[in-house]
Amino acid sequence: MKLLTLNCHSWQEENQLDKIRTIASGITEKRYDVIALQEVSQLQSEPLVQGQVRRNNFVLALLQELEKLGETSYSYTWDYAHLGFEVYEEGLAILTRHPIKDKKSFFVSKGQDTNYWKTRKIVGSTIEIKGKPIHFYSCHLGWWMDEEEPFQYQADRLFELVNNDGLYFLLGDFNNNANLRGEGYDYLVKQGLFDTYQLARSKDDGVTVKGKIAGWDHNKQDLRLDLILANQAVKVSESKVIFNGTNYPVVSDHYGVEVVIDL
Repeated sequence: MKLLTLNCHSWQEENQLDKIRTIASGITEKRYDVIALQEVSQLQSEPLVQGQVRRNNFVLALLQELEKLGETSYSYTWDYAHLGFEVYEEGLAILTRHPIKDKKSFFVSKGQDTNYWKTRKIVGSTIEIKGKPIHFYSCHLGWWMDEEEPFQYQADRLFELVNNDGLYFLLGDFNNNANLRGEGYDYLVKQGLFDTYQLARSKDDGVTVKGKIAGWDHNKQDLRLDLILANQAVKVSESKVIFNGTNYPVVSDHYGVEVVIDL
């Protein structure tokens, strides 16, 4: 089973359409079973085309590029968490080429005002892979030291609301450096989660952010913010960073993470 997580930084990138094509090319080559995306935005001014999805939703643009490459097997789940940059409905998505058995989304932040940029929501899908239902959640959480919207509160809400009947994966941008002790990453692991990066038999340095980006304005370190976590000690043959300039061109202010899991 191949998984990918990527914070897209959508519609904020230079040469955005070229970068969407790069993502589509990677997906077509790798044929991921499940993809979790964060910062998946759409202009609030665009017309609705299906449910809450508007015409220029980043996922729709990605699916169109996939279709041009002959890849038509992916379906998706999307919901928006908050208004970003005053004009974008910013959300999260899960794409899969397997049957979706259930969809859900829920708030994990204290506040639920979608006009406020710190409001956080999780998007989940129960997906049948090899005849087995597995739960996947696309996550974009806040910062450990944020007094208004602390990470620990959001993580606790996440644990309360995930589906615990069987195997689940949390994929996304956790806004906590996995190389820093005593903060958000350690808190997640102490709750019984397993980091697929640590479980992997083959892996690289795991770095997904270099230097200053939005939300990390004074950063000068290499960070591992983007993770794929499981509630069971699954067998992971490989964990690699992708879209980092070495393994495919850079497409966002975050790099992606791909893992291969033996089911």
